[in-house]
Amino acid sequence: MRHHTTFRQLEIFEAIARLGSFTRASEELFLSQPTVSMQMKKLADMIGAPLIEQVGKKIRLTADGQELARATREIFTILDRYTMSVDERRGLKQGKLSLMAITTASYFAPRLLGEFVKLYPGIDVSLRVTNKEQVLASIADNLDDLYFLGQPPEDIDVVATPIMDNPIVVLAAPDHPLAGKKKITLERLAREPWLMREKGSGTRNAIERRFAERAITLHPRLELGSNEAIKQAILAGLGISALSRHALALNQPDQFAVLDVVGFPILRHWYAVYPAGRQLSVVAQAFLDYLLGRGEPALAKAGKKK
Repeated sequence: MRHHTTFRQLEIFEAIARLGSFTRASEELFLSQPTVSMQMKKLADMIGAPLIEQVGKKIRLTADGQELARATREIFTILDRYTMSVDERRGLKQGKLSLMAITTASYFAPRLLGEFVKLYPGIDVSLRVTNKEQVLASIADNLDDLYFLGQPPEDIDVVATPIMDNPIVVLAAPDHPLAGKKKITLERLAREPWLMREKGSGTRNAIERRFAERAITLHPRLELGSNEAIKQAILAGLGISALSRHALALNQPDQFAVLDVVGFPILRHWYAVYPAGRQLSVVAQAFLDYLLGRGEPALAKAGKKK
């Protein structure tokens, strides 16, 4: 196998493993599907074991395929690191930066990334925004350079660096009876109809913990899958909620009432996370240093010209 497997075959296999599709892999690599299929057959023949199996309309990796996928990612990581170290020695600021963020981070991550790219225009960046489950799966598979999360995973060994504050505030429609009231108690707030993210959401966990400290259980009127849906439901008069203050980044200042509640805001952080076993690339380390070096006031003004 060592003598015959080509780098291109591993590149094709990695794309199939990552994308879960021969078609999407062929599109990403600008190859025809017959070429992709032929190269995968050659690779399986050389290894002497099937790597991919068809289950209905979906494909999945065999045990041998999963092992090869891990090995292939390690090979590519080593090569990327080597390429970047060569670039760094030449004084070139170029390379790749792959980021993944949970949905709420989409309110600030693109602006921070935009500022970084202006400093280093030679860097090729990608940012994927998705739900928490997919981010955690990607961390477990070591697919990206850095991940933005509101809460580091507990069951995966990671390095988690706090990069900015993430306060959770209670929101209501501007004409809500509690808008403008001072020092609202949690007991009073619990009588309102609540709108919540799905179970397992970091924000929801933090809210429920805060109420549980006072032995109060919240019974949500609605569970919604996104912050935007919750904001629309608040404005429609369906109830109140608590969200990251960053979720208001794109709204007018007077569009929501931020309620004055005893025990709020809940102070949390945004974290830049990566697997503990991964050595950061030159570019990823530069981006992390950039985030840490900016300081909170600059982060709050992300996207504005200095």
